[in-house]
Amino acid sequence: MTTARRTDGDGGLGRVERSLRGRIGAYRLHATHDSGQTSAPGRLAFLASFELLVDPDGLLPPAERARRAAHARSAHFTRLAYLSARARRTRVARRRPSGP
Repeated sequence: MTTARRTDGDGGLGRVERSLRGRIGAYRLHATHDSGQTSAPGRLAFLASFELLVDPDGLLPPAERARRAAHARSAHFTRLAYLSARARRTRVARRRPSGP
C-alpha cells in the first residue's frame, strides 16, 4: 500500500519528515546557543505589546504605563488559565458516560 504525500514547496517531504527536520534544527540551535538569548527579542516584543495596549499614544508617565502593562499581562495570563480550565472541564465531561 502506498501513502500519498502532500507537497507544499518543501521538496516533497511528508508531514513526519518535516516534523523531524524541524526537531533536528531546534536541537542543534539549543545545543549551540543560549535559548534565553535566542528568545529574548520575541519576549521583549511580547512584553512591549502590553505597554502599547495600555498606552498606544505614549502619553502616560513611564511608571504608570508599566503599572498598567503589569495589570494587562496579569489579565492576559489569567484569561489563558480560565480558558485552559474550561477546556479541561469540557474534555472531562465528554469522557464521562451519560446517564445513571
